[in-house]
Amino acid sequence: MKLRKHVVGAVLAMCCALGPAAVAHAADLPPLSHSLSLQTPKSAPALKFKDIDGKTIDLAQLKGKVVLVNFWATWCPPCRREMPSMERLSQTFKGKPFVVLAVNVGENADTIEAFSSQLDITLTFPILLDTRSQGMRAWKVAGLPTTFLVDKQGRIVASAIGGREFDHPEIVRAVRGLLGK
Repeated sequence: MKLRKHVVGAVLAMCCALGPAAVAHAADLPPLSHSLSLQTPKSAPALKFKDIDGKTIDLAQLKGKVVLVNFWATWCPPCRREMPSMERLSQTFKGKPFVVLAVNVGENADTIEAFSSQLDITLTFPILLDTRSQGMRAWKVAGLPTTFLVDKQGRIVASAIGGREFDHPEIVRAVRGLLGK
């Protein structure tokens, strides 16, 4: 019952944050944005979850890498739409100190794998399971999708609420700048 209360509260918060687009069909949604809002760097909250393969991923162990942290759910149309571009961004920086972490909120591995199998591409970045919305609360996520860009020192330097086109040149430049290249 406690989990249901958190999930219902999270869904309401997301729908309020995203408005009617949260329940629209993908064809009815506005274009994905191509920017992240820069902010004064602040320490990223803890983030430690198992991925869909059961491997524990800890953000603290990723210091020295630039990390894109994306909170999402399969029922969220903008979340679904941005996944392919997130994979393309991940591939753009393959072999560099860059990691994409997709933090799924409130769903199980079977649901995520069913969604992933419908995509035209294979997602190669870790998908973490935040089944009790603990990470969502710690990171003060107000709506889905919400994305944070974490620098090599483990500080949040940019964020965005709503869908993004992650392989847009503006976002690629931001990541490249944090990588120092």
